[in-house]
Amino acid sequence: MAKLLVPLVVLGAVSGAGVPVSPPSPRCPPRCLCPAAAPSPTLLCARTGLLAVPPSLDRGAVELRLADNFIGAVGRADFANMSSLVHLTLSRNGLRRLAPGAFADLRALRALHLDGNRLPALSGPQLRGLASLRHLILANNQLAAIDAAAFAAFAATVEDLDLSHNNLPALPWDAVAAMGSLATLTLDHNLLERVPAGAVARLPRLARLDLTANRLRALPPVPGPPGPALAAGGNPLHCNCELLWLRRVAQPGRLETCATPAPLAGRLLGAVPEEELTCRAPAVTAAAAHPPAVTEGQPLRLGCAAVGDPPPALHWLGPDGRVVQNGSRRSVGADGSLELRVATLRDHGGFTCVAANAAGEAAARVDVVVVPLPVPRGRDGDGEAAAAEPGPGPSDMAQAGVNDTWGGPGERRVVAAEVTGSSARIRWLPQRHVPGVRMVQIQYNSSADDALVYRLLPPSSRTFVLRDLAPGRQYELCVSVLRVVGDPPAAPRPLGCVSFATAAAPPGCAAPPRPHFLGGTVIIVIGAAIAASVLVFILILTARWKAAAGARRPPPALTSVCSQTNGGPRPAETPELPSLPPLPPAAAGGARGLFPSHSYPRRARPRRHGSLPRLDAPEGSPLGPPLRPSFGSTHWMLESTV
Repeated sequence: MAKLLVPLVVLGAVSGAGVPVSPPSPRCPPRCLCPAAAPSPTLLCARTGLLAVPPSLDRGAVELRLADNFIGAVGRADFANMSSLVHLTLSRNGLRRLAPGAFADLRALRALHLDGNRLPALSGPQLRGLASLRHLILANNQLAAIDAAAFAAFAATVEDLDLSHNNLPALPWDAVAAMGSLATLTLDHNLLERVPAGAVARLPRLARLDLTANRLRALPPVPGPPGPALAAGGNPLHCNCELLWLRRVAQPGRLETCATPAPLAGRLLGAVPEEELTCRAPAVTAAAAHPPAVTEGQPLRLGCAAVGDPPPALHWLGPDGRVVQNGSRRSVGADGSLELRVATLRDHGGFTCVAANAAGEAAARVDVVVVPLPVPRGRDGDGEAAAAEPGPGPSDMAQAGVNDTWGGPGERRVVAAEVTGSSARIRWLPQRHVPGVRMVQIQYNSSADDALVYRLLPPSSRTFVLRDLAPGRQYELCVSVLRVVGDPPAAPRPLGCVSFATAAAPPGCAAPPRPHFLGGTVIIVIGAAIAASVLVFILILTARWKAAAGARRPPPALTSVCSQTNGGPRPAETPELPSLPPLPPAAAGGARGLFPSHSYPRRARPRRHGSLPRLDAPEGSPLGPPLRPSFGSTHWMLESTV
């Protein structure tokens, strides 16, 4: 038997050697399937019990399925460098957290499935980088808020957006309206209470809109026909004239049901006759000012209430007939009330409350009385006599060069004096009779800007100069005192207000230079003067050096060596010697030629040194008679050296 097994084993080994066995692909993560027959690299990792995204993913994969796992978070590096991925499925994972930029490298991704997870919200960076996304499925999550920038990366390419079965009370409709290619918008089973008018009309390619099971009481008209297929059943609709358009496009089998008014409750909208879908014009039930009269500088509140079907929207018209907008001094509340934080004489007059709905408008007038602060005639805070006001005029709202049309006689408590195109001096009366004054507050704003500017001054201040004002502008200014009385501190006590206009800039005249510009010019001039002084000083030094160099003369010729070595010849022994002839070329070697060293042999010296040139002069020589040798210590040293 053993003899038969050996040939079989050898035969199997030989036959097996001819058939190559493909090892498992190193790019296929454990527990995943990587079908080789797929036309493109595909990773199938669904229902494998994964707790995180496998780190050994094929970065060149085109399709990746990770559904039905237990992946709770996606990090920044989980899908890094997967620029070829087209389809990604992360459905039903219990996903709670998406790191910012988790899909930043998926530039080719077209479909992203995140349904069946537990995402609480979406922010802008979480979906960054999905420039080619067309299908985004976020159904069955716990979304309660979506950032307006969350859809910015794919607003131009997305075609299908599914946000159904979430907890969304509102939607960033401006971001949705920017999706020019959106064809399907699914918003059913949310908590939406309102769809803005015109939001759906700005989606030109929208083919299907699902608003089923929300909290909508009204629906704005959608474009058509033909328009998008609309599903709005399960909403507590208020059936009135605003839903006539939906009644006319209703088809058999539609489930839109009326919740109000009571006569139509529970009836299908398609079964209600059009003549029963009516609206009621608005009526203003209450409009009043609280309090009806205030002193200028104090706050004031105007209330207004109206009824109608549908509920009317409220807005206000000022005494000048313009619509009141929210600003630093005025604000309109959500209930339609108007609050004046600082009342001025411009607020004196009639405000109009306007209520409007689809059936019409209604208006009611509210009179506001702003009383100027009465101040007895006398002197102003600086002890200067105040100029008498000709005729009736305001007491506190003094305008430079302008007379008010109403007001009683009296002195102005706050005065704007010395008004120019860029400054004004503000004066007010001292407040010695007001207890607990800690500081004085000035607030003002321009007619072209509602932003208030505040200035805090010591309590002893009675004047202040405003600078850097704009020419040709109207300014409103109020002065109040801040007191510390009790806990909490008392409210500011207004002293008065004043309105003035700065002088207009003359045509063709440039504004005077600012102080910082003048300071910069002075610094430049001083620096230039210093540089010029240094340059002149250098030029003078250069000229003097050249003059001194030209005046130098070469040193006189050597006439006596003895005088150089023995401190000068004796007058009786050594007469003045004539100039020596030039040395021969052999002696032109400097000190080495005159005083050769012992390192040179004696035969290398062709002549004696020239330290005593006249000792051997013959009779009749042009050098004069020979001199009697007179050796000093230097001569002996030279002779001993030689």
